[in-house]
Amino acid sequence: MAISDLEIQNVKQRFGIIGNSPLLNNAVSVAIQVSPTDMSVLITGESGSGKESFSKIIHHLSPRKHGQFIAINCGSIPEGTIDSELFGHEKGSFTGAHEARKGYFEVTNGGTIFLDEIGEMPLGTQARLLRVLENGEFIKVGSSKVQKTDVRVVAATNVNLMRNVEEGKFREDLYYRLSTVPIYVPPLRERGRDIELLFRKFATDFAEKYRVKPISLTDDAKEILIKYRFPGNIRQLKNLVEQISVLSTDNKEINAETFQRYLPKENSLPAIYKNSLSEKDGVSERDILYKVLFDMKKDFNDLKKLVLDTFTNPSKAAQIVKEHPGLFEGIHQEGNNGSSSEAVVLNLPPANMEDNEHVEDVHDITHETEDDSLSIEKKEKELIVRALRKNNNKRKYAARDLGISERTLYRKIKQYDLEE
Repeated sequence: MAISDLEIQNVKQRFGIIGNSPLLNNAVSVAIQVSPTDMSVLITGESGSGKESFSKIIHHLSPRKHGQFIAINCGSIPEGTIDSELFGHEKGSFTGAHEARKGYFEVTNGGTIFLDEIGEMPLGTQARLLRVLENGEFIKVGSSKVQKTDVRVVAATNVNLMRNVEEGKFREDLYYRLSTVPIYVPPLRERGRDIELLFRKFATDFAEKYRVKPISLTDDAKEILIKYRFPGNIRQLKNLVEQISVLSTDNKEINAETFQRYLPKENSLPAIYKNSLSEKDGVSERDILYKVLFDMKKDFNDLKKLVLDTFTNPSKAAQIVKEHPGLFEGIHQEGNNGSSSEAVVLNLPPANMEDNEHVEDVHDITHETEDDSLSIEKKEKELIVRALRKNNNKRKYAARDLGISERTLYRKIKQYDLEE
């Protein structure tokens, strides 16, 4: 059954849904078509995208519209009490059960229950819910009597339920029973210019609420608004508009610079990981951190190899300095200012010298310390001695100059018998 554009617009107006993006209109169209049936519906979408509005469309356009509608957030009910909340309990069935209680599936008989964040529901409760969906039966906590109920279930989630099924966190049979008809509610960033319509609507609402002139955006500020990802979706946008409406007392036309100050900084994880890895890949922030640490370890090993080449093969020092001018130039600049002992210890020639001068200078240094340069341990000992002398044997500052921890310095002092 095709739903006309006029019918979609009328439903959006009735339920306060703002926007004209194709994805949004498709979600509304599916909700209208499934409403007259008793099919279970699974609404998916990010937190704050407006999933509850679609559950209300389904209920109020259905034959159950005169029955009760209850919205329940499964993630906000403790695991120990959710069975009692949904299915009820008998007196004395557990500590604190001083009297019998009806659950939501009993009091909503003939109506609709909206189970938000269904992915947070415990496995035991999932089994009870499956029985309700398949047979319309439930048993109160602490009872053995089977009761009947006629309730339509509309569920919603902001997580990948199929992945939860694969990980054993969600029942596969329940997943397929709930998702008879799936509805996808798009996040704000996928709705194009809808965000401008929502901004103007919220600005008008808050202007009336606080009795102030409504705020507006300049063209450059609108571009920032469109490009911002809004991870909190409509809820975040609404809070942002309210904040600006209250705090912008002088100028109600918000330019790009002013608008940028109100926007929170987005997640600082590298964009390459955020954009290229999808949710189904199962990549967590911990995995990304491990990847970064492994890369740092590789870079550090390369740096150690570079230093080792300098110490063990002084004839290559000029070539290394030439190939890495930025690295050694920074060290010399610090050394010239007297703020880094490493620059003094390494005795590296200036990076702007000619190649022949490099080689000659390096060979002179090698001649003076020919025996020492053949041993990494001797060179390390020499560095430690110089750092200690420079800092008057204050190990804390010597360790800082050497770029190592105090604990490591203490161990090296003991290893090389440098105790005084």
